[in-house]
Amino acid sequence: MSAFATTDTPLEDVLDAGLAERIATAFGHRTVGALLHTLPRRYRQHGQRYDRRELVDGERVTIIGTVATAATRTYTTKQGQAREMLTLTVKDEDTTFKVVYFAGRRIKFMLPVGTVAMFDGTVSRFRQSLDLKHPEFLVLRSVSGPGGELKGSGDLAALARLSAEIDAEGGPSLFDRPLLPIYSAKESVTSWDLLGAVVTAIRALVPVVDPLDDTVLAAAGLMGLDEALRKAHLPGCVEDADRAGYRLRFDEAIALQLLLGARRRFVARDPAPASPVRTDGLRAAMEARMPFVLTAGQEAVLEEISADLTLDEPMNRLLQGEVGSGKTVVGLLAMLQVVDAGRQCVMLAPTEVLATQHHRSLTAMLGDLGERGRLGAADQATRVVLLTGSMSTAERRAALLDIVTGEAGIVVGTHALIQDSVDFFDLGLVVVDEQHRFGVRQRDRLRAKGRDGLVPHLLVMTATPIPRTIAMTVFGDLEVSELGELPGGRRPISTSVVPARDRPRWVERTWERVREEVGAGHRAYVVCARIDADTTDAPDGATKGGDDDKGGDRPPLVAAVELHEYLSAGPLAGLRIGLMHGRLPPEAKDATMTAFASGDLDVLVSTTVIEVGVDVPEATVMVVMDADRFGVSQLHQLRGRVGRGGLPGLCLLVTNSREGGKAMERLNAVAATTDGFLLAQLDLVQRREGDVLGDAQSGALASLRLLSVVDDGEVIEIARRHAEEILDSDPGLDTHPALAERVRRLSGSDESDYLFKY
Repeated sequence: MSAFATTDTPLEDVLDAGLAERIATAFGHRTVGALLHTLPRRYRQHGQRYDRRELVDGERVTIIGTVATAATRTYTTKQGQAREMLTLTVKDEDTTFKVVYFAGRRIKFMLPVGTVAMFDGTVSRFRQSLDLKHPEFLVLRSVSGPGGELKGSGDLAALARLSAEIDAEGGPSLFDRPLLPIYSAKESVTSWDLLGAVVTAIRALVPVVDPLDDTVLAAAGLMGLDEALRKAHLPGCVEDADRAGYRLRFDEAIALQLLLGARRRFVARDPAPASPVRTDGLRAAMEARMPFVLTAGQEAVLEEISADLTLDEPMNRLLQGEVGSGKTVVGLLAMLQVVDAGRQCVMLAPTEVLATQHHRSLTAMLGDLGERGRLGAADQATRVVLLTGSMSTAERRAALLDIVTGEAGIVVGTHALIQDSVDFFDLGLVVVDEQHRFGVRQRDRLRAKGRDGLVPHLLVMTATPIPRTIAMTVFGDLEVSELGELPGGRRPISTSVVPARDRPRWVERTWERVREEVGAGHRAYVVCARIDADTTDAPDGATKGGDDDKGGDRPPLVAAVELHEYLSAGPLAGLRIGLMHGRLPPEAKDATMTAFASGDLDVLVSTTVIEVGVDVPEATVMVVMDADRFGVSQLHQLRGRVGRGGLPGLCLLVTNSREGGKAMERLNAVAATTDGFLLAQLDLVQRREGDVLGDAQSGALASLRLLSVVDDGEVIEIARRHAEEILDSDPGLDTHPALAERVRRLSGSDESDYLFKY
């Protein structure tokens, strides 16, 4: 094994080969640097007191206490063998634990009454007793005095030998330190394995060169990197541990912000098709005939977008707004501004249902302004074309011809638009609806379809409100506009939780309310978390399990197919009920949505394929079955499908969750407010960023070990400021090679190679 190491040194050069491989398999760490960037999950302080009320079954604890009593008794195993069970009472400050070893014949001589020892194991509660069964132990002070370092079991004994080596070199004993690091363990690697590996790596580590300038360190109040890597694991005090952890999180934050800043600058290098506003074009004609007045928020956002479109550098803007805040109208007017300049626009939607809906609604809003080539079309009219993966060969061929010749000014479609076979005449603007469903590379593939080296402008829209920390990370390469004001005529939506387990009569009343709304000439959605009884996983973003109902007595998820049959023959018999889910052929889905929108259906039973974009003004009721299986933001999206036509909306969240549980708490929060931004923050805190972002949008975040977009907003904001200053003075990171390497590791070498070529 190597006596000296850098952060790039392979672990097998520093550690025992078997341990290095186990750590690599369990955690993916293959270098000294990767290992040292895995911070302790907590620290055990000398004299730290446990609050017995906070200890829960299954929690891993490390106690340092004195053996107060010791008792043995003989018992016979199922195999007929005689065994000696040792039961100890160990006092850790003012908390007493019962420690049990079922094979205690040898151990009783190592842990007599009066011994001070450290025990590490899983706690269980039985009545008022806190039990540790078969914990690992290490004798810190024997009855005869100190010097019992090698008396211990398992990994603690091996760690004691390492501590003895450090003692012999004159360093402080690991077990006499004021803070003892405790790591998250896995089956094959214990906390003590990791501590031993970390200590060995730190002892071999040569001084680490800091990638940050002294000016940045001073301005941000940062600890040096070499000191941080050591004190994060072996701190002298709590302040040391906090400052070290802050520094390591800052490193990840600044690498991420450098990557996002480089992306912004890279896109801005290439010219874009400038599209100034015309007073005699399609946009002006559309504004003159709109039957409503834009809200102040829509006017302000449209002004921002219009100003961006007039420039010859690419717009990169995220438009986020409440459900029903009028983003589609803003997007249409922006597209018409680009069409007026003689160029094409694309609207990319995540599903065929939504793409078809957008095509229908844009065509309806434009009227004769969108009927180019047809009898009765307005002067300067354009054409709106739909392109999806399920279209027939003839339909697809016709659409592709309109796109490549420029006959289609506005093209609406799904991922099919990204394919290499789709060529545009002159693409000037890409509008991406529901941005969280698409990754950065997907939208960039569309932007690469510009003409004559021009990069199309980009507008991404979402009705899923995004907390500021998410906007600074996942969408950090975009400028952000917000629409919070609802257009006139939108009525508030009333939301109620229906506890089906405790109040079955409320479920009956739910179907009565649906009948009442239909009787008044309105329509209703009923949303399920799965398609049929054969569906094992909840589709379309619903979660696989409730938060707090793990006892096995929970009824199975309500399935759309079975509920459609039940309602048709039972509570809603006589009403016209349709069925919609992701397995239906595209033509069947389109026919069902058309029938529901036209009034040929009264009730639509569906999965979450209707989550976003679907606009049926006559729909006033949304019933969500197994509502606890959906995230907060998803429920807010579903709720936004009703109350869109000037009529009051009603959302009923049906759940089998227990009163007082986390799931019920989340549903009550949804019912208490219609503020999507407030709910988005709650969703982020409760579900954490990995669940909220999903794979498509996590991107570089998947490479981050320490930084949390939930908890580290301040760190991210400070790092962003310093990253911008660095890129302003050194856009290629030529004088910051260590930072450039961090960005490469975060993004992948291919992207870094083109981002930093100036």
